[in-house]
Amino acid sequence: MAREYIARDPRTGKPLRKSRAKKDSDIRALLPESGIWESIPRSEIIGLASGDIGAIDLPRSAGGGFARRNDGIRALNRVLESDVESAHGILLECLDDDSSSIRAVALESMPSFSLRKHEGLIMCLSDRLMDESIDVRREAMSSLKKMAPVFPSGCEQLLRRELRHEDLKHRENAFSALKSTSERWAETGCLHIDELIREDDVDLRRRGASILRVLTTKAGAEGWDLIGWCLEDEDAEVRRRASRTLASLAGVEPRIAAILVEVAMSDDDSIVRKSAIGALKKLNMESPRVSRMVVDGARDRDYELRKTCIGLLSIILSGTELRETAKELLRQETRPDLRKRLMSLSTDLEMEGNEDQKNSFLAPLEHVQEEEESDFDMKVMKDGKKGEHHKHELSRPESEGGV
Repeated sequence: MAREYIARDPRTGKPLRKSRAKKDSDIRALLPESGIWESIPRSEIIGLASGDIGAIDLPRSAGGGFARRNDGIRALNRVLESDVESAHGILLECLDDDSSSIRAVALESMPSFSLRKHEGLIMCLSDRLMDESIDVRREAMSSLKKMAPVFPSGCEQLLRRELRHEDLKHRENAFSALKSTSERWAETGCLHIDELIREDDVDLRRRGASILRVLTTKAGAEGWDLIGWCLEDEDAEVRRRASRTLASLAGVEPRIAAILVEVAMSDDDSIVRKSAIGALKKLNMESPRVSRMVVDGARDRDYELRKTCIGLLSIILSGTELRETAKELLRQETRPDLRKRLMSLSTDLEMEGNEDQKNSFLAPLEHVQEEEESDFDMKVMKDGKKGEHHKHELSRPESEGGV
């Protein structure tokens, strides 16, 4: 039986933990493209893949047609458990075959078969990524993208080399593989990005910073450090890509996000500041640190930042403190729309507003129920009749009612 693969941290040798609870890799993502190989009887796969059998005629019940050696190689992942060792040896031979077409087909079969037995396959993949055939290299890159998330520590050195490849196709494929790996193994993602953002090559730093979004909510303190370092990079594009993580971070780690947002708000680049503004709105406004940032931001030279922070003043301040702060800001504000907003915040409408504005602060009258109104009306009518009767008694002559 094939030995189970355990992903380990190359620095400590300890098993890596997955970023999220997942079952073992879905083999469907690793399989070759659907075809006739799926219908080959398991007992015939070894003979067909090794070349001992030239072709087999499939019955109509299985779809019909002829299966040849290429189909047998693609079907190696389907062999019986007793044939795994033989299939593994055949696949290694095919990966080193003189025919480029056989090598390419073997690479198609490699990702799915690696779940049965992986020993030696990654080394062959490394060789095939430097193959003289363009088609073989293309298939090898596809295999790397599939296998890196399954074997993170096994593919580490291979991925490190491909990430720095001079050929942009290799580099782009490697970063795509790193992103997929980071989604499942946060520690592996942090390991590579930690190295990439220290490179002199600005393209590597930019691409590495782009993957930070995958790690924002799952990498913990190591991921926060990477974001902070990228926010201090000399290249504006690196800082921009790092700043796009702040909004997500504010939702899971508001205290850490507040620190990083403060850094981004003071950046010279307008796009970085814009990302900081978006994250600022998601922070806890009751935090003293956030309140200070909002007040300081209301004085900033950047119009969009001032506009946002002035709009948040009524959330963090109230009463006299709000009016005094608005009056202070009004002295230096020149934009008409912001001046109008500050004027409204600096005015005590309860004391200085017009009649309608003052009345809006009065408590509304209590609603009188219909039954209560009806009882009140009946009482008024009775009292009215008594009054009329008394008046009539007083106006009667003494001859009528005198003693």
